[in-house]
Amino acid sequence: MSETIEKRLSDLGVTLPVAAAPAANYVPYCRSGNLLFIAGQLPLSEGKLQASGLLDRDVDIATGQEAAKYCAINILAQAKAALGDLEKIRRVVKITVFVASAPDFFEQHLVANGASDLLVAVLGDPGKHARAAVGAASLPLNAAVEIEAIFEVE
Repeated sequence: MSETIEKRLSDLGVTLPVAAAPAANYVPYCRSGNLLFIAGQLPLSEGKLQASGLLDRDVDIATGQEAAKYCAINILAQAKAALGDLEKIRRVVKITVFVASAPDFFEQHLVANGASDLLVAVLGDPGKHARAAVGAASLPLNAAVEIEAIFEVE
């Protein structure tokens, strides 16, 4: 993939928002050596939560995947705030996807694909990553999905 990350985002119709400020006593990102850790990001767009409630009760898989995509967009916004330039990303090392789930919902991995697919579409092979998809009883602000990420950067 020879085009820039910004071009691929544009081709996908994605505009990165201004990175959200932390809502409590933590930092939105932390760099240690060549690793960039991004704090959990919610599925916010224009300041509004895009999916709330539990998967398989209040939210279907397609809506959960879209929520995971918004989380990934917000992760990229934090990475840009941290690095100044997304071209400094060498690879996505790992994402952890938390899915607010009804007790009998077992398809968290399908919800996580919304984020994984976007990261690969935007970053190409460096977007391929290790991943955990975890069910949760609830998430902050009643969000349906929250995702944290680790990047290798220059």
